[in-house]
Amino acid sequence: MLASLVLLEALSIALFATLLVQEESREVQRRAEHRLAHQAISLVLQAQEALQQERPDWVALSIRMMGEAPSVAFAKVTDPAGKVLFASDGNLERGALTIVERAQIPSLSRQQPIVFNRGGDHWEGAKAIYTGADLRGYAWVETDKSWDSEQLNSILRGTALFGVIWILASALLVLWLTRSISRPLNLLIRGTRALMSSPETVDNFPLPIAVNNEIGDLIEAFNRMVASIDEQRSGLHDTLSLLDSMLANAPVGLAFFDRRCRFVRVNQVFADLTGIPLSRHLGRTLPELLPQPVAQQLEDAVLRVFALEEPVRDLELTGQAGRLKRPWTWLASAYPVRTDSNQVRWAGIVVMDATERKLSEEALRKTEKLAATGRLAASIAHEINNPLEAITNLLFLLHNFCQLENPALNYVEMAETEARRISEITQQTLRFYRQSTLPARANLSELINSVLTLYHGRLHNLGIAVDCRYDPEMDLFCFAGELRQVFANLIGNSIDAAGADTRMLIRARHSRNWAHPQQTGIRFVVADTGSGMEPEVRERVFEAFFTTKETTGTGLGLWVSHEIVLKHHGIIHLRSRTAGDGKTGGTVFQLFIPDNENMAAPPKTKVAATA
Repeated sequence: MLASLVLLEALSIALFATLLVQEESREVQRRAEHRLAHQAISLVLQAQEALQQERPDWVALSIRMMGEAPSVAFAKVTDPAGKVLFASDGNLERGALTIVERAQIPSLSRQQPIVFNRGGDHWEGAKAIYTGADLRGYAWVETDKSWDSEQLNSILRGTALFGVIWILASALLVLWLTRSISRPLNLLIRGTRALMSSPETVDNFPLPIAVNNEIGDLIEAFNRMVASIDEQRSGLHDTLSLLDSMLANAPVGLAFFDRRCRFVRVNQVFADLTGIPLSRHLGRTLPELLPQPVAQQLEDAVLRVFALEEPVRDLELTGQAGRLKRPWTWLASAYPVRTDSNQVRWAGIVVMDATERKLSEEALRKTEKLAATGRLAASIAHEINNPLEAITNLLFLLHNFCQLENPALNYVEMAETEARRISEITQQTLRFYRQSTLPARANLSELINSVLTLYHGRLHNLGIAVDCRYDPEMDLFCFAGELRQVFANLIGNSIDAAGADTRMLIRARHSRNWAHPQQTGIRFVVADTGSGMEPEVRERVFEAFFTTKETTGTGLGLWVSHEIVLKHHGIIHLRSRTAGDGKTGGTVFQLFIPDNENMAAPPKTKVAATA
């Protein structure tokens, strides 16, 4: 209907435009002829006055002025013989009279101008020029049809704009009327279809009532019918929804078994724990999905529930499968599910993942041992200082006042050297224990050298060549104790991975953040030519509690180091490659620590680990 209305109005406007154009074309032609006659008379009067004053240059000026008029294409003045004397553009040859123009000369009179068509769309007005009784020539004015056409085009554009506005207004009006009737009917139809396709889904009801007429009454009656149907089954649906919600959203793994120990239902948490898609559990037995002896322990618990009709609680299970790529620990409890008071139809199992808790407990024990060892080492280092000072003083007295001779003097000097070394080690130990709580500017050479001093014995015994390159005067605004801990972790891990007769490189230099060049700081590199890391180890090396050192590692060293780097608003990159195919292995840790004296909360950034 809307398309028909638009077509009808378009045809009506087109017919109106055609008639209007025809009428306006005649009117434009009439005005053009009248204008040409008036312009020819005006040009003749100006020429007569100029000729009477013997000023032919005024005639040329009048011709040029006439040629500047927007409706004039060309103007000229000829003598009685038809020779062009003046032209509006100065081109006399262009103004040469045509055959049609010469044929009009006999018709030119003193009183009235004539207007004629000299071919095509070229209309021209002409009039004789007299001064007194003497014929002095003829004035010719040719109209500019583009000017007349522009007037006609302006009318056409206005008509077209009016037609478009009229059609749009009519279409909008009809569309509004149509929608006001069809919208409530379509709403009722969609509601009926939705109820037919999904009788138990009433999310889209009640239907909105937007009209106050018979259709609105019909929609209201339909809503009452749907509400009545929904009310009849709401009790059952509420119970099922509650159970489904508890099963799906419980933060523990839930599984239900029949008497043959086959899965009848599981939730997503349980599927995530086993690492097997949820749909693959249904109808299968425990040994088909879980490894031994975990499957056997769960199956025994399920059979015991069916046999005794009593719960089995606090069953601890350990294994190495599923989504966790490392050993895991589950705490499971089994309980009977009764459909009536006398029969156990299913057995349910509740599983909680206690892996993180176990790892946390173990790491806490190791960390507490390390902390106690650190406190003990600091206490011992403090107590060593007192007798060490006495020994140092005695050695000084022996060296300077006892007049010893070789080789006794050499032995005293060696004892002094070793005493100073013991003193330096105790000082470095105390520095690790007495970490500052506020950032300050620290000398990086002293900081790195203090860590190397602690590991000097291991480096020497393993024959690891250490190549250090950094400016001794380089400093950085940082938490010196925490940064010392980072270097201790990185260098200690490199020593563990490097093995005997390998190399370790330590670099530090001024640099910029490659992602934000305006940020300046220090870039550190700790590299070794050791065994390297496998890809799966690189991906998890910064996770808490992840370690490849089975008995000695806590899995906290690199995680803590990463957190310290973030605290300094820094970036840490890891590159590693295992040996093989004729290539040497090795690991490179690269740190960028900005030199920022306005340190704030650390941003949450990711760690890059590449091969």
